[in-house]
Amino acid sequence: MCYVTGIVMQFTTQGASEVGVKARGKFISRAVDVAEVATKRFLENQVKVDNIKINSEEFENREGRTVRVSTIDIKLKKA
Repeated sequence: MCYVTGIVMQFTTQGASEVGVKARGKFISRAVDVAEVATKRFLENQVKVDNIKINSEEFENREGRTVRVSTIDIKLKKA
């Protein structure tokens, strides 16, 4: 809920015209939920999903293995 509050504050008190929600790995579902709650409950008819980018990042974990992790970037924009 803190993430949703942060988005709402950005649009209402900070005057932002666009806010990005980024996540990777197992937190992608949380980013989608946050974006949906912000646009459909708190800022209905004021903010819409403008763009969604999906990708993956490759990095080396502690054991030295190469790991690939999915990422998402959701752009919310004032309607």
